Amino acid sequence: MTHMSDLARRPDSKTHGACTARASLSPSGARLPWARLPWARLPWARLPWARLPRARLPWARLPWARLPWARLPRALLLVLAVAIAGCSVAPRPTEPGVRLLPATFAAIPGWHTDPLADLERAIARQCDASRSAFAWSGLCDEARSRSGPALRAWIESRFDAYAIEVTDREGATRDTGLLTGYYEPLLNGSRERGGPYQVPLYRQPDDLLVIDLAAVYPQTRGLRLRGRLDGKRVVPYWSRAEIENGRALTGHEILWVDDAVDAFFLQIQGSGKVRLPDRSTVRVGYANQNGHPYRAIGRELVERGALSLEDVSAPAIRAWLATHPGQARELMQRNPSYVFFRELPPAADPEEGPPGSMGVPLTPLRSLAIDPAAVPLGSFVYFTSDHRLDGAPVRRLALAQDSGGAIRGAIRADLFWGAGDRAQREAGVMRARMRLWLLWPRGQEPPIPAMSAAAATR
Repeated sequence: MTHMSDLARRPDSKTHGACTARASLSPSGARLPWARLPWARLPWARLPWARLPRARLPWARLPWARLPWARLPRALLLVLAVAIAGCSVAPRPTEPGVRLLPATFAAIPGWHTDPLADLERAIARQCDASRSAFAWSGLCDEARSRSGPALRAWIESRFDAYAIEVTDREGATRDTGLLTGYYEPLLNGSRERGGPYQVPLYRQPDDLLVIDLAAVYPQTRGLRLRGRLDGKRVVPYWSRAEIENGRALTGHEILWVDDAVDAFFLQIQGSGKVRLPDRSTVRVGYANQNGHPYRAIGRELVERGALSLEDVSAPAIRAWLATHPGQARELMQRNPSYVFFRELPPAADPEEGPPGSMGVPLTPLRSLAIDPAAVPLGSFVYFTSDHRLDGAPVRRLALAQDSGGAIRGAIRADLFWGAGDRAQREAGVMRARMRLWLLWPRGQEPPIPAMSAAAATR
């Protein structure tokens, strides 16, 4: 799922660690592209193969027959391994820079004023629908039977609170980060092309190649290579401009919608609903991404002098696109990242949000997207912030049930606002400083975020 977040500075996409091979590489060791690079400055310098002679490179011993690309040409296997080493999304080293500071619940601002409305629904959905275990999953039966003050008292008795603090590369310490918002949009569309419905939503293409070596080499967790085969070469997958201006994905359409700007913002959100001509509704969700880096068009407008950084928001960007229709397509294509969708089954509860990274339906104002390298998915997190429009305090206990490509750092979160016009307005302007606390099951060793100080402050 992708988000409305950080439109001017950071990627808004939920393209989990996407990375694209940039070139066809020679299997000749003398011509390998890193041969002349200073090892100490490379992000993979601490990985095992950095210290091995070429003849002993670890992928020479990989159990190829068990891997999904086992039938690829032998020369191509080296191409893939080298391309992964050169990915733009590097594994995050375990270094100092993030600290969990023990805190008392009484010292957390607003802890006793949050009514915890709908939190029990978010808890029940997570306990029922999560595809994997989470830190407190063994406490689900206890959590289900409580709400309101009883739920708060139970949390205080079962969890310890930790304030999250980060230290940047210059040694400066801070306890605040960025809070943004996202929502589930509603578009008008059809299953067939015709009339106003001329903008396609594509399913994941058959030729999109995605490779993840984390099961074999945990050090590469978060690295995914996305590309396509051109003969025996791995090349970047088609960019947004190439997809929209060409016919490479003809036949992969799942729906057609009536507005290119709405389709663009649907990709930012990563999921949404499409209302068909018979008034029925189809729900679509994130399936994959083309592997190209996200370029925020808000930042592009700032660089062009069309908007000031302070004025960048989703409504402001939409307004500019509406008043500059001749430039809208070119501007949106400045972002080469492209999201593919899948049709989701109808929700059992019409009030349910779309599924997040855990497979759990999101709950408005109780579900957060976080960086799972810093805050484990499924965790209770408490945040304090101020509303951008009226300055009113926003202080809530939530569950870390989602993630996103723009959500990078220990004190960084995206708040799910729900569906509808109000959710769109609120999420579009949500951009404020926040503090974040992690609530961890008492008696368990708290997690140590596996990220560098630089990554924590991005």
